[in-house]
Amino acid sequence: MVVMKMKFPFEKRVKLAQGLWLLSWSATVAGAMTFSLGCILKTELRRRAEVMDNSDIHIVPNTLMIVGLASLGINYFASKICQDALDAGKFPRWKNFLKPYFAVSCFFTVLMLLAVIMSYAMKGSLESSLKVGLRNGIRFYKDTDTPGRCFQKQNIDRMQMEFQCCGNTDFTDWFEVQWISNRYLDFSSKEVKDRIKSNVDGRYLVDGVPFSCCNPSSPRPCIQYQLTNNSAHYNYDYQTEELNIYLRGCREALVNYYMGLMNTIGAGVLSVFLLQGSVLVSLRFLQTSMEALEGNENTEIETEGYLLEKGVKETIMEYLNPVLNFLLLTNQVEEGTPAPAPATA
Repeated sequence: MVVMKMKFPFEKRVKLAQGLWLLSWSATVAGAMTFSLGCILKTELRRRAEVMDNSDIHIVPNTLMIVGLASLGINYFASKICQDALDAGKFPRWKNFLKPYFAVSCFFTVLMLLAVIMSYAMKGSLESSLKVGLRNGIRFYKDTDTPGRCFQKQNIDRMQMEFQCCGNTDFTDWFEVQWISNRYLDFSSKEVKDRIKSNVDGRYLVDGVPFSCCNPSSPRPCIQYQLTNNSAHYNYDYQTEELNIYLRGCREALVNYYMGLMNTIGAGVLSVFLLQGSVLVSLRFLQTSMEALEGNENTEIETEGYLLEKGVKETIMEYLNPVLNFLLLTNQVEEGTPAPAPATA
């Protein structure tokens, strides 16, 4: 059953070819934009690699870069096909090329849609990655002399100031780790000895936070030590007074930042997907309407164009069967299936 059959007089075919040429170059620019958006997202994710536990989230920018580059090639060939569409002598040379071209184009167009879906669906993976990554980042904050972690403190401090956050979930995460290096502790001091002895793991824990947690908008000088000790500060109540440090955790701040970035990129790529789909649909109509002129000397007659010659299911199977047969043959060769013995008389 033919899907979406339409009649195309000569003037309509000319306008279709001209419009498609402009559309294909617009889609080429959009493909370059998609690649650029993927690069931007990749760069932003790599900037915070030290507070991310895994690289699963990189599948989104990687996919965007792949489909962006593929879109450049797809739409370049679409523009070349449009240029030859009105020349009955040149268009037939594309005949054997168009079937694999549409298969590859549809694959990358669907991949573009998957990238859009993933950009909205990766929140859980992003959050779990940041949860573990930030926990490790805070734990290694003091290791400025350890190779590979020399800039951990600097990166954490800059992140907390940039995103106006403190800790992983909140500022109390700093209470659970020793974030002051032993080289800056006076082990002859009774206070230091008592604090280390009071801890099972022998760590120097304090109810304080690094300076980068201080909120410069607070009118009160920053209180970053003994945050839970009311008597240590004048006119201070830990339970009721608004603390002058950032109360929001960095995980929440980073998730909001990256999801906002990915959602914005997803909306942009969705518009590129619609544009790319329009190019493929228009090119299919142009192809089928031009193929109807084959063997006809009068190129200005009215022809019929259609989207699919068969039903959707039959068309999909037509493209899948060669692939499935190839995979089946490859599997048989790998398993060493013996060839059938020749028949004897």
